[in-house]
Amino acid sequence: MTSSASDVRTAAAQLEEQLRNLPKVSLHDHLDGSVRPETLIELSAAVGHELPTQDPEELSEHFRQNANSGSLEQYLEAFTHTAAVMQTAQNLRRVAKEYVEDLAADGVIYSEVRWAPEQHQQQGLSLDEAVEAVQAGLNEGMEAVAEKDGVIVVGQLVSAMRQSDRADEAVELALRHRDQGVVGFDIAGPEAGFPPSRFADAFTRLASEMLPATVHAGEGDGLESVRDALVSGRAQRLGHGVRVAEDITVIESEPDSEAGEEVFQVELGPVARWVRDRQIHLEVSPTSNVQTGAIAGFAESGKPELSDHPFDMLYQLGFNVGVNTDNRLVSGVTLSGELALLAGTFEYGLAELADFQINALESSFLGYEEREALAAMILEAWQ
Repeated sequence: MTSSASDVRTAAAQLEEQLRNLPKVSLHDHLDGSVRPETLIELSAAVGHELPTQDPEELSEHFRQNANSGSLEQYLEAFTHTAAVMQTAQNLRRVAKEYVEDLAADGVIYSEVRWAPEQHQQQGLSLDEAVEAVQAGLNEGMEAVAEKDGVIVVGQLVSAMRQSDRADEAVELALRHRDQGVVGFDIAGPEAGFPPSRFADAFTRLASEMLPATVHAGEGDGLESVRDALVSGRAQRLGHGVRVAEDITVIESEPDSEAGEEVFQVELGPVARWVRDRQIHLEVSPTSNVQTGAIAGFAESGKPELSDHPFDMLYQLGFNVGVNTDNRLVSGVTLSGELALLAGTFEYGLAELADFQINALESSFLGYEEREALAAMILEAWQ
C-alpha cells in the first residue's frame, strides 16, 4: 500500500528530524554532487567561474529544479559548476572535509564517497595528488567530528569514467592508495554503449589484487547492463541496480481477505534471481532514480513518482537493498530525508529503516571487525 504524495511529504517532514539523530550508512554518494552551495559560490568567485546566482538558497533551488525537470542534460549542469572549482589540492581538500562534516550532521557514521580523479586534472594535479588531497580532507573531517565526540568513518571509491577509457589507469591508482583510504573501485558515466566488458582486463586486475568493486548498472540501461556488471565487472554491489526489476514478472494476483489487499505471485528471471539469491547489494537512490528516469519504465502513466519505484517490491522479495542520496546538492536531499520519504510512501517503520542500514553496512567494503563494531552501534540506537 502507498500513500499520496502530499501525505508523504508531510509525514517525511515530521520524521526526518528523528531520523537525523540515528546512525546511518551511505554507500552511494558522489563527492562532486555534494558540494555546499555556499562553498561553491565562494570558490567560483575565487577562480572566476560564473554561476546562475550568487545566493545559496537560490542556487540550491536552481539545481533542484533542474533535477526535477526530466532533462538529464539539465540534471548534469550542476557538475560543470562543481568540477570547475575542484581542480586544486586546496579546494579538493576543503570540499572533502565539508563532505564529512555534513554527513556527520545528518547522522551518518559510515560512508563510501565516490569520485573520478581523472576529472580533476585541469590545473595540473596528478591522479595521486588528487587522491591524496581528498584523503587529507576526509581525515580532517573525521578528526573534526571526533573532537566533538562524534563517530564517522569514510572511505574513498575511485571511479573511472566509462567514456574516457582510463579504467586501467584508475585501477592502478586505487591499488596504490588502498592502504591510505581507498576501499574500492567503481565505474561511472553513461551506461549505454559503455558496458563493463570494455574494461574486463581492469576488473580482472582488481580481482587478482582482491580490491572490491561496485558498478553503476541498471540505472541508465537495462538487464544486459546488470548482467555484464556481474559477469565482466565482477561487481560485489550494483550502483542503483533498480532496473533488475525488469526481470521480475507478476504472474497472478488474488485478494487476501484477511489483509484486505491483493497478494501478488511473481516469477524471477535469471538475472534477478542471481542478484536476489547471491544477495548482491543494490545501492538505491530513490529521489535520484525518479529524477533521472531510471524508474520511468515502472510508472503506470505520465511522469514517474516515488510510489512507482520498485524499491518496496524488491525489499519484500528479499533483495538486499540500501538507501542513498547519490548527489545531495543536485537532488536537494539528505539521507534522513530519503529514509523519511520511503517510510511515508511505503509505510515503513523504524525496523524496516534499520534493516536498510544493516544491509548497507554488511555490504560495505569495510573490514569485518569494523563492520561488527558499527553494526552493534546501529542496532542499539535504532532499538
